[in-house]
Parts: sequence; C-alpha cells; structure tokens
Amino acid sequence: MSQPPPLPGRRECPLDPPHQLRDLRREQPIARIRLWNDDEAWLVTRHEYARQVLQDRRFSADATNPRFPRLSPGLLVGAERSGRRSFSRMDEPEHGVLRRMVAQPFSTRSVQRRRAEIEAVVAELLDEIAHKGPPADLVRDFALPVPTQMICHLLGVPYTDHAFFQERTATAIVSRDVTAEQSRTARAEVYAYLDELVAAKERAPGEDLLGELVREHGRAGRLSHDDIVTMAWLLLVAGHETTANMLALSLLTLLTHDHLRAAMGDPAVVPRAVEELLRYHSVLKDGVPRVATEDVRIGDVLISAGDGVIISLPSANRDETVFPAPDTVDFDRPNAHQHLAFGHGPHQCLGGTLANLELQIALPAVLRRLPGVRLAVPFDEVPFREDMSVHGVHALPVTW
Repeated sequence: MSQPPPLPGRRECPLDPPHQLRDLRREQPIARIRLWNDDEAWLVTRHEYARQVLQDRRFSADATNPRFPRLSPGLLVGAERSGRRSFSRMDEPEHGVLRRMVAQPFSTRSVQRRRAEIEAVVAELLDEIAHKGPPADLVRDFALPVPTQMICHLLGVPYTDHAFFQERTATAIVSRDVTAEQSRTARAEVYAYLDELVAAKERAPGEDLLGELVREHGRAGRLSHDDIVTMAWLLLVAGHETTANMLALSLLTLLTHDHLRAAMGDPAVVPRAVEELLRYHSVLKDGVPRVATEDVRIGDVLISAGDGVIISLPSANRDETVFPAPDTVDFDRPNAHQHLAFGHGPHQCLGGTLANLELQIALPAVLRRLPGVRLAVPFDEVPFREDMSVHGVHALPVTW
C-alpha cells in the first residue's frame, strides 16, 4: 500500500494556495495526506465540509490526544507540556468555561470602544515613518507594531519587551524549519517571562486583562497561577502574529492593484474590503488540526475514531462553489463575510473582531498618510514567509 502524498505546501504563486489544494477540493475534498513526521491525517479542502468539521464537537481540539495531528515540531513540543494546555486546545465544557473568562474585552462593544486607541497607535506609527522619510519597511515599522501594541496594552504586557517575545514566538510555533529543541528552548523562555509578569500582577494587579484574571478568578481559586500564565501565552501570541501578517499581505495587495487602492478611499467600502482580504489571504497556511473522537461520516468519507483531521482554511476560502472567481480580489463580493479565516464553531478566533477593526483602521490610513506609497523593490524581490506556518512577508520595503 503506497504512502499518502505530503500535506501540500509549495506555492506556485506566493499569493495563492498550492494548486494541489484546488485539485483536491474539486476531485477529492477529503483526502489522506502525510505530515512532516510521517503521521497520516485527513485533509478537508471544501468550504462546506470545513464548516461541518469545525462546528462538530466529535472532532476534538485536545492536543493531549496522542493521535492529535502535529503540523510542526513546535506544535509537537507544545503538546509535551500537558500542564500548559491553552483553552484553544481543550474541548467543551472546559474550553467554554475558560474562554468566557477572557471573552469580554474581545466583544464587539468592547472592541469598538478601543477604536480611538487603535487610531492613535496607527497615527503615531505613520507619523514616525513619515518623519524619517522613505524608504521604510512596513512590516517592521507598522504591521507588527499595530497589533502588538494593542494586545500588550490590553493584557498589561510591557511593549518595550516586544522584540523578545516576537522573536521567540516565531521560533517556538511559527517557523517550519526549527528543531524541536530550539522550539522547546524558545517556549521555556517565553513562559519564564510570563511567569514573572503574572507573579507581579498577583502582587499588584493593574486595570488590564491579566490583572482582572488575577482579581476575579485567581484569588477566588478558579484559576491557578499556571492557568493565567498559559492564557497570557495564548492571547499574546495569537494577538499579534496572524494580524501582523494579514496586515502586511493586505498592504501588498493594495500596493500592487491600483483599482483596489482607489476603492479603499471610500469609507463605505472598507468593511467589506477587509472581509474580502481576509478571505483571499487566509494566513494560516496549513490549516486547523482536529482528531475524531468517534466515527463520523463527512460527505461520502467515513472518518474513524482516532483519525487526525486538518481543515485547510486557505482552500475552503478559495472554494469556487461558494466564492466565484475565488483567486480574484473583489471588494463587491456579496458573501465575502462567509470566509473561514477566523475559523468557525466553538473555537472561532476570539480576537477576530479586534483584528478586523485594526485592519479597517490601518489599511486606509497608510494610503492617506503616505502619498503615492509603492513598493521600493520589484514584486519578485519581496521576501515571502515560505519558511513559516503563518503566511506573510518578512519585510515590505516601500517608498512614497
């Protein structure tokens, strides 16, 4: 019996998912594939089936399950720390209990109250860029600082330490090329940092989310010190890495399509433009892992209990049966909001509303503040993150 093919990874065009995903979506939307460590799993590539798996609680997010598919050495190392399991890797009811403890600051109403704060961060960064003059790197100088400053302020993490945790996040989780030992070391360093930070909050909790967790749940015995450290880890990593790359890719798309840049000048277009860009880019390259806890039939495929499953969000968001001409960016697409860029079901991204607003504010602001902004290098010289599990660019050199 021949081995299944590897999980599709090579992109023929840096802005499009691998063509192999398109072929599977049309011909075999639930297919066996092989992971980097030779484990096998099912790959789900069609929008309908992706939604079905993500909302079905018979597909577990519990990373302590020995059959849970590991998408990288970093995620394999993460599973070793059974005492450090985040709620994103838990099932109900445990997942829901812990998620509700941190949900309020990410609600639509709470996020909208942060609009002025986001606008101020964006304006200050763009003023600094304009003052220094061209050229600039919009990843280093803008796309990374915007979501990082916001999540640091929300959590109560000193932004002055951003370089430390950004570098280690890339090593611990996002890089496809690091060894398990490198990932293990980077995780340990971030956990040690957050351990000290949470200990300080326990002595003197501030008016931030970590301080609130200490006051409301730590002192009442509902959360241990390690629970709060693990929550801090999840929110800090998730709060900057994906949004930063989504922002950079969206800027690249606007800078290389004049009609899209012009359309962003209309405030009424911006919300639906952001939804379409989220659909188009889908920065989680490899997808979302799950493991079946019982036999489940999806379409005409029986997935057996214990089988690993990978839901390909980039493929689902390019499903031509749902999004006609899916490889084209269309700000007038009526159903762009049906994308799965933030996942779906009980584990849908907690910070999706915040990320969406950050994009709505940041993208048009760049075009307004930097007149004539354009790439400072040919498109072929833009360094894409082929070595990372979160798609994006390592740098975005621009002039204006």
